[in-house]
Amino acid sequence: MNKVKPIMIQGTMSNAGKSLLCAALCRIFKQDGYRVAPFKSQNMALNSFITDEGLEMGRAQVVQAEAAGKKPSVLMNPILLKPTTDVGSQVIVNGEVLGNMRAADYFKYKKQLIPDIMKAYDTLSSENDIIVIEGAGSPAEINLKTDDIVNMGMAKMARAPVLLVGDIDRGGVFAQLYGTVALLDDDERKIVKATVINKFRGDVSILAPGLDMLYDLVKVPCAGVVPYVNVDIDDEDSLSERLTAGSRKEIDIAVILLPRISNFTDFSPFSRFPGVSLRYVKNLFELGSPDLIIIPGTKSTMSDLKWMRQNGLEAEILKKASRGTPVFGVCGGLQMLGRTVSDPHGSEGGGEINGMGLLDIDTVFAEQKTRTQTEGVFSGLTGLLGGLNGLRYRGYEIHMGQSGDNAPVLQKENVYGSYIHGIFDENDIAETIVRALYAGRGLVFDANAVFDIHTYRESQYDKLAEAVRGAMDMDLVYRILEEGI
Repeated sequence: MNKVKPIMIQGTMSNAGKSLLCAALCRIFKQDGYRVAPFKSQNMALNSFITDEGLEMGRAQVVQAEAAGKKPSVLMNPILLKPTTDVGSQVIVNGEVLGNMRAADYFKYKKQLIPDIMKAYDTLSSENDIIVIEGAGSPAEINLKTDDIVNMGMAKMARAPVLLVGDIDRGGVFAQLYGTVALLDDDERKIVKATVINKFRGDVSILAPGLDMLYDLVKVPCAGVVPYVNVDIDDEDSLSERLTAGSRKEIDIAVILLPRISNFTDFSPFSRFPGVSLRYVKNLFELGSPDLIIIPGTKSTMSDLKWMRQNGLEAEILKKASRGTPVFGVCGGLQMLGRTVSDPHGSEGGGEINGMGLLDIDTVFAEQKTRTQTEGVFSGLTGLLGGLNGLRYRGYEIHMGQSGDNAPVLQKENVYGSYIHGIFDENDIAETIVRALYAGRGLVFDANAVFDIHTYRESQYDKLAEAVRGAMDMDLVYRILEEGI
């Protein structure tokens, strides 16, 4: 390939599996010797990441970059929308906050961002052989197609052939695929070069008659029937299947499922221990009596604290903390654990609210967002986290609030808090905490459960790529790449 070849994955709906399929293709192309990078012009998600340069981007493209063997760059996701309300979002362009916009205002404004999108895309194109582009939602949202910049609009700008993905696990996959194609304009249909059926369980031969009929309807081949792949790779957003209460195991960790939860992937390392349940809970009944309670990050600290106050979770957490249950807050969760949270500049609508009073801090929202990567060595911790002293941590911070203490972890007795996302990711950190939880229960930790997290992640990308390569007609995919549109 003497110039960049783009290929785009679009879906019939949100959560059709676009993100993981893009990650799989990134890994496959890398394995085949190509320089490959992911790209998504506009991502809407509360899970974000801070690059080496202190710029903010969506975590889905971080995962895809890892699969491609590349360092995450904001070029891979030039526009990030972080919902603040049901009708508005914080708009982040090239990693910097542009401001908050209502959905209707952003819809009118977004066309002005095309130069930023194409500058990022062209820069990536000059450095790679293949660009794997991810769409958003569905290209058949006929009320949103005007001045589209993320689905068919992006495909046209990049001259990228499209693979259209449907989710058979939800049912009605043939209607999804045919209905989507039918709602496209004639010039858009020409860009769709193949369909993909995703998340299949069962005997593929049973689908064969349906695939023949689908071809007759949409006039493009099916590039593959991808099985439901059980891989441990971080999901993009709150549609993730991880966000369920689940069942309790030997050690039980409960994460409060806040309405505006962000960066819930912070806690994935705990889910990799077979004797540990990592449950996301949203009411008193689901909370039960966990060994550790985690209050995660949120895009709306004050409103989510009020939500916990109204549904009784705050009172129950206070009761359990007073009886010795460890509590850990991350970012917005840390802010909730303090004495007060105030918003003098109106970042979250203004005002002041009392916190839970479990940590001796007061949080004030600043006008500028803190965005930085950080690393260091734990020290001075006692209790559950005492074993972390001397271990190195690495992560990143994204927050408007300032709480007056720059320590990586704040502590008061059995209550802890940190602004650092990814603080549990480094080897030995999650294991040390899990070991302490086992010891606190008088249980024996299974040493066979220990593994190198970085090696493990690489193995999961390889496992995903192997499954997708085996299920898809990669010769067809490469022909589509070569022929373009």
